Amino acid sequence: MSEIGNGILVGLAVAILVGPILFSLIQRSIEQGIKAGLWVAFGIWISDILFIGGIMLGVTHIAKMIESPLFEPILGVLGGFVLIGIGVAMFISKPVDTIEGSEGIEILSSQWRLWLEGFLINTINPFSVIFWTGIITTRSVETDLFSSSSYLFFGSVLGTIVFTDSLKIFLAEKIRSRLKPNHILKMRKISGFALFIFGVAMMIRVTLI
Repeated sequence: MSEIGNGILVGLAVAILVGPILFSLIQRSIEQGIKAGLWVAFGIWISDILFIGGIMLGVTHIAKMIESPLFEPILGVLGGFVLIGIGVAMFISKPVDTIEGSEGIEILSSQWRLWLEGFLINTINPFSVIFWTGIITTRSVETDLFSSSSYLFFGSVLGTIVFTDSLKIFLAEKIRSRLKPNHILKMRKISGFALFIFGVAMMIRVTLI
């Protein structure tokens, strides 16, 4: 199979995972529209790009760091706190109006908060670090990480992730027009509770298992 085909398969494997990223993308898209969902997604994509670039440049050191018995517990606890914080805030607060109707400075502030949410959810997640390190380490054994074939592979993975995340956002926005305010509030509470559970489960898994 071609490098592009392999990259697409890896990207699709990431796309079908059910986790905090999926809940955050869909909730923000339903609640605030396509632009809000894309800002969350943008934070996730930048996080992935930084993972790929950073791990490619220091794959040996990062692989050793991951093998440390303290790595996953520390990152898992930090990630758990982030998810719990976002989940609680989402659960107890009311849906905000779409950012299109806000003043310029408020729009910018909202956008960067959404970007930071996506960036943090993806970055402080042991799965993201382990996933990208595993993919890149495997590639480094099989071929030159800085060859044209590797660029095609990683470009295809990222392209597939961007496409599938965007598709989720657009589909969620289609549902949005059919929802009443009380439905959106209920979905917000469900998403907040789900993120809280993901955070607690992450902390339990890395500390007790």
